[in-house]
Amino acid sequence: MNRSPSNEIFLKIGTRESTLAMHQTNHVRDKLMEIHPNLSCSIDSMETIGDKILDVALSKIGSKSLFTKELEEALAQKCVHIVVHSLKDMPTSLPEGMVIGAVLKREDPRDAVLLHPSYHDKCNLSQLPEGSLLGSSSVRRVAQLRRHFPQLQFESIRGNLNTRLKKLVSSDRYAGIILAAAGVRRMGWTDKISQYLEAEDCMYAVGQGAVAVECLAEDHQTLSLLQRLSDDNTLLATVAERALMAALAGGCSAPVAVWSKIDASSLTLKGGVWSLDGKEQLIEDLTTQLCPSDQENVVDSEGDSAKTSSSVDDSVDASSLVDGEEVSNGHGVSKRQTNAPCTEEPPTKVRRVEDAEADSRTSIVQPEVVCFSGIVPPPHLTVKASLAHMLGKNLAEVLLSKGAGKILSEAKKANEVPPPNVKPTNLPTGQ
Repeated sequence: MNRSPSNEIFLKIGTRESTLAMHQTNHVRDKLMEIHPNLSCSIDSMETIGDKILDVALSKIGSKSLFTKELEEALAQKCVHIVVHSLKDMPTSLPEGMVIGAVLKREDPRDAVLLHPSYHDKCNLSQLPEGSLLGSSSVRRVAQLRRHFPQLQFESIRGNLNTRLKKLVSSDRYAGIILAAAGVRRMGWTDKISQYLEAEDCMYAVGQGAVAVECLAEDHQTLSLLQRLSDDNTLLATVAERALMAALAGGCSAPVAVWSKIDASSLTLKGGVWSLDGKEQLIEDLTTQLCPSDQENVVDSEGDSAKTSSSVDDSVDASSLVDGEEVSNGHGVSKRQTNAPCTEEPPTKVRRVEDAEADSRTSIVQPEVVCFSGIVPPPHLTVKASLAHMLGKNLAEVLLSKGAGKILSEAKKANEVPPPNVKPTNLPTGQ
């Protein structure tokens, strides 16, 4: 971030070239300039490996940074000050020295069905003729939908939103396509949505619907500038979701999905894993209390919350929980309750929590900055972010104890292919 003699702040923003990415980046720019009137910005767009390779399913490309690598290279070389991403595209383990400085308010995180015009009289998937072909680039969506709609067929469909919509309407090949509702709504296509998929049909991707802003951990000024962009509830929910994904070592090659619910006092996270064909399914959920006034939370020197308090199913009376023990609710979901001390004091030692593995490993980023699952919370959210982070890890432990590791390992193995060769992207010129 550069300051002129007149105290004007200049920020160069990196983003992908797609229409949706530019829309999201313009939104971030406008919000920043609204919060900081003395700010001026420029935008540099570029292609990523995920934009270049359109003839291979995302799950088979063989990279964890399909839509972020080139942007992060520009950030590392200080060609840009920040980069804007769809949070669902970001790996849970970020490059050394990089953090997510802001997570904006989440758009609708659900998946949406867009049907071919010839099916205008059909309003949902269950009404489509047997054998109808649906396009989706996500193994997560396909695994769940195969389970719930075995009469339908599925095929990978690639390209940006404009390209996929054109493929749908310009031929009779696809009866419909499945897209993230957030992207469709941001493009102004709400009227094209035939059905929103609820949790019983298709749980959504980690971070889906949220826009994230990444910057260098050492860039104190930019981090400070970004903090007011974050939405508290979105940040906490996505910290938990990313902690779950990291502990499961999931990614785009394995069907992992979430569904989260947050209010002033609690955060509920539901997580699931599936085999590629959808025949194997494992779903669990947990709830943590977010700093109840009569309890005290201990945040350890690693930046982790020491304990979480959990009740698990909104439809189940919390009085059925047994303190400190697991109780079955009759739906294959484990419920746990533990005492969760809580305090509003931030951790005394500031650490970055790295969760590429189930057991976290830590490294100091800088004074007065702590991040969970790569996300830097504002100071007033540090304790709650710690609780959210531990909620995700605890839920992953429950899933792994029930066999999630085997399901995910087999799914990843089935998707193993040599990574394709692509030409490097020319980075923008630094300031």
